[in-house]
Amino acid sequence: MTQAPLAFRNATPADIDALVYLVESAYRGDVSKQGWTTEADLLGGRRTGADDISACIARPQSVILMAERGDELLGCAHVAIEDGAGYFGMFSVSPTLQGGGIGKLLLAEAERVVREDWGLGAMRMTVIDVRDELIAFYERRGYRRTGIHKPFPYGDERFGQPKRGDLRFEVLEKAL
Repeated sequence: MTQAPLAFRNATPADIDALVYLVESAYRGDVSKQGWTTEADLLGGRRTGADDISACIARPQSVILMAERGDELLGCAHVAIEDGAGYFGMFSVSPTLQGGGIGKLLLAEAERVVREDWGLGAMRMTVIDVRDELIAFYERRGYRRTGIHKPFPYGDERFGQPKRGDLRFEVLEKAL
């Protein structure tokens, strides 16, 4: 039996609860360890909340792109315009489906939105710089490490509870 094709759409306020569940399951706790992109060994606490998702949906020049098969949410990413380029974040694929190509298709769709719909020539993201396997995933897709680092927001539990003291972000960039 052939699977239904992957479909993409922009999130609405009706999707907030499902998005919070997906993002939390992809990044935090034991469920996230079923996938390869977990941050559970680096951070505890929350990764996002209804307030963050709602703000991303309501913000001008910002969408949460959802990847669905039928009525099942499989992945999502926040895509926005920041400093004259696309910004890619909150990238999440259901942990049990990671490694099956959904993330690659979702990233490609986000790049298409930035390039074709918004007319921008670059995509940027920030990645915790000790996440070598994740950075390698992006490098295989044409992203380059810029050497630009940003501090991790220690003490702000909206970003999680760090389990180590050497976390920082690095900006990755790709010309579209």
